[in-house]
Amino acid sequence: MDKIDSLNNLNHNVTINERKNIIISGVKKIESFDNEEFLLETTMGNIIIKGTELEIIKLDTYQGTVSIKGTINSLTYDSIKKEEGVFSKLFK
Repeated sequence: MDKIDSLNNLNHNVTINERKNIIISGVKKIESFDNEEFLLETTMGNIIIKGTELEIIKLDTYQGTVSIKGTINSLTYDSIKKEEGVFSKLFK
């Protein structure tokens, strides 16, 4: 089984501890991040995490888990898929 197939079979869980730490499993890709917002692609859709002083503590690409610390203000699932542009379709 290759890495892509194993990522599609990951369980998705979110654990938030006292709004200071968050652990997310089933992460396929980190789309973008800074100290106020993370955008993650998971097996259950995109997640937007907003807060202050956010930073990655641990990233395990093989297991598909991400640990983030900081003050978590919101977590939202975004069901809207990003549409691919013409150039991204050409260069696959």
